[in-house]
Amino acid sequence: MFRYEMLILASPEITKDEESTLEKQIDKLIDKAKGSIVEFDRWGKYRLAYPVRNNEYGVYFLMRFNIEDKSVLKDINKMFYVKFNAIVMRNMSTRLDPDQPLEYKRPPSLEDTPKKPIAFLDDKEMKPRSRAASAPKKEEAVVVEKVEVVELEVEKVEPKKEPVVEKKDEETKAQGVESSVNKEADTAADDSEKQEV
Repeated sequence: MFRYEMLILASPEITKDEESTLEKQIDKLIDKAKGSIVEFDRWGKYRLAYPVRNNEYGVYFLMRFNIEDKSVLKDINKMFYVKFNAIVMRNMSTRLDPDQPLEYKRPPSLEDTPKKPIAFLDDKEMKPRSRAASAPKKEEAVVVEKVEVVELEVEKVEPKKEPVVEKKDEETKAQGVESSVNKEADTAADDSEKQEV
């Protein structure tokens, strides 16, 4: 006898009736081949690494069985592709060592994770607080301080305007005189050249 393990990925919308029908149909095929199902375990709903048939999630089933004839595997695959095409998205079968123990560690599924209620925690005590604790108590008085607004008059002060006096150094006056003399000399030389021509 050969021992096999088959991992079945089903649609995330699979119902309990479809699960039992799937298990019964596989059991019939294995019984015809003079085999036996060791276990049929529903692992649960998991998020897939990539979309399969446009589904982000899938339900896994692990089935272990003993058979004498390997042709039953082809019959099971045909049944998945023809009869349970809408339910079974993928399947994978592996031959196991008969001496290998049947124990396995199943990863936690999305259905196994506990759903805890959300509690608001105080920062100091880290204890859940109720809505009544966060509301102000009736005994506490609200104190409002009165603030007095004072307006002050401010005088406009305009800056004094002083006349702008141009001061020139003796050197700048001398440079100005030299440059005007040079300009006159240049224009006179240009005029003489023009007359000669």
